[in-house]
Amino acid sequence: GYGKRYPEFWLNVRAEAPGAASNPGTHIALRARTVEAVEAFHANALAAGGTCDGPPGPRTGAMTTYFGAFIRDPDGNKLEAVSFPSATGITPQPPQS
Repeated sequence: GYGKRYPEFWLNVRAEAPGAASNPGTHIALRARTVEAVEAFHANALAAGGTCDGPPGPRTGAMTTYFGAFIRDPDGNKLEAVSFPSATGITPQPPQS
């Protein structure tokens, strides 16, 4: 469970649950404190069996620029780590689909 004062967001492993479709349409973004944390998320997810769905780098969102990385977990779910570093030196790229 994740949360500042108590778990507000839970991730559970249920071995008996069927896997998701190859693209279930779910996109979960998790806030990271730093660019380095985004890069570590991506590297660790790849090492744990995820696949890259967008390498760490600058992005342009609906209302801001940010630094993010996208992963597909082994079940096909899309996970993103997001950081909002200083705008200095960040060159936005088009959003990942």
